[in-house]
Amino acid sequence: MQSFSLKEKTVLAGRYRIEKALGSGWEGEVYLISELGTGIERAVKLFYPNRNKRRSASRRYARMLHKLRGLPSLIQYHGHEEIEIGGEEVVALISEYIEGEILSAFIKRQSGKRMTELQAALLLYELACGVEGIHLAGEYHGDLHPQNVIVCRYGLGFDVKFVDFYNHGRVERARREEDLVALIRIFYEALGGQKRYHHFSNTAKYICAGLKSNHILNRFKTVTHLRSHLEHMVWE
Repeated sequence: MQSFSLKEKTVLAGRYRIEKALGSGWEGEVYLISELGTGIERAVKLFYPNRNKRRSASRRYARMLHKLRGLPSLIQYHGHEEIEIGGEEVVALISEYIEGEILSAFIKRQSGKRMTELQAALLLYELACGVEGIHLAGEYHGDLHPQNVIVCRYGLGFDVKFVDFYNHGRVERARREEDLVALIRIFYEALGGQKRYHHFSNTAKYICAGLKSNHILNRFKTVTHLRSHLEHMVWE
């Protein structure tokens, strides 16, 4: 099964109603649902059976969300159950529904479809704090990009949530380094990317390090080093 493509108002397992599709990825599809008995809104990730052999991907995902449940930058896990779709057993992972705006859409709404350096630095700091918590708990995200970040609130700072982890398995240093480089790439893209790079301040260019992984990792050994740099840097 490569796609569920469920229509609005479809009822799942006699308990949930599909309200709308929220997104899709390599492992499955995410929908906004409501509980039939209460009307309470939730999110459900439906795993493609061929990408969830022996329920290993969904179990790993659920256990990770439970392990990281105290981190404010993550969605709260509610349950893991099997439902029938098209005559096939499909794992449904139920979590809280986060109201907000996908980061890629938030960036496009800004003047010039890019963020100011101050905005982008505040965003990067909030993202770094969130990822630092994940890493210190012995995990990693594995799929950080603007489509997997929800902006819940923006004012003097950002309130963000990470969604759709992609856990490749064993936690290694290289996985955490990939998260770190991905954070810098989000910052780079938020500022306008390659088209605007020559307009970046020296401060922003130092953080981006030409978007070369080895240069980034030489400057920031871990996400903690990046977070500390952002706290103490002098903006030019």
